[in-house]
Amino acid sequence: MTEATDDPTSFAIPMDPDSAFNAIANSRRRRVLLSLSQSHGEISAGDLAVEIAAIENAIDPSKIGSDERTSVYISLTQAHLETLDECGAVTFDDRSKSVAPTDATEPLAEYIRRLQTACYKPDSEGPQ
Repeated sequence: MTEATDDPTSFAIPMDPDSAFNAIANSRRRRVLLSLSQSHGEISAGDLAVEIAAIENAIDPSKIGSDERTSVYISLTQAHLETLDECGAVTFDDRSKSVAPTDATEPLAEYIRRLQTACYKPDSEGPQ
């Protein structure tokens, strides 16, 4: 018997393929989708900016400075969150600067996780 997680229809994405590819084409958009998938609820753009800046700079979120946070926040609110909202991957409220998942968020996040795993390349163990 096949587990539900192995059934491709359990991760059907309610959008056309071009929109899905566009949604996951950028690393910051992928991180937004993964964060929303893990949070199971609404997140502020500010919290996403701190989380993404920490990942990009490989430091603890508590150590993120204003410049790193602001840079990510601006790109999220002026480009990436609108892109994700327009294709239906998330719901972005420009007024409150909050982001919420849609029916497409979890399936997209699952495909991102599967791609990250499938594309993982271990260190070479052979002669150099």
